[in-house]
Amino acid sequence: MQLEKRPYVRPYEVVILMHPDATEDDQKTLFRKNKAIIEEQFGGAVKHLDTWGKRSLANPIAKHKKAVFFHSTFTADPQAVMELERTMRINDKVLRFMHTSLDDRTDLVKYVENFKKALADSAAREREREAKFQARRAQRSGMRRDDGPRDFGGGDDMGGGDDLEVEEEA
Repeated sequence: MQLEKRPYVRPYEVVILMHPDATEDDQKTLFRKNKAIIEEQFGGAVKHLDTWGKRSLANPIAKHKKAVFFHSTFTADPQAVMELERTMRINDKVLRFMHTSLDDRTDLVKYVENFKKALADSAAREREREAKFQARRAQRSGMRRDDGPRDFGGGDDMGGGDDLEVEEEA
């Protein structure tokens, strides 16, 4: 009896940061190459590819303050990750990448749905926080405008405060 050797396939996710000036063709070429490595060479499957667009970086990478972000999930043999990392290190358009091995029991469809929901929730909280900040800013600037001119006591009047009219008795 002959045992069939099956590749050990695990779920992974990857975040890739590409050069901000990378053309759409450069991006497509990279992902076609990655897909070929995963599916043809190592018998895996790309489940999801999402473009997050051009975003600002917290810290500059190679004097670049922005990068184009991509998020992908796939299943593949662990050797595929080493080959993907090797090819991305060679590519000058890739600034950074990070592969993360997920739990073997992870359903990638549910994982991506939960991930997108968490991103949407985070974005909603950020918008709410920004709206509160803008409201407070408007309230503070509105208070300053309503107060009118301020007298700090350094003007021509020697009293240093508001002048009160005194009625003289006749």
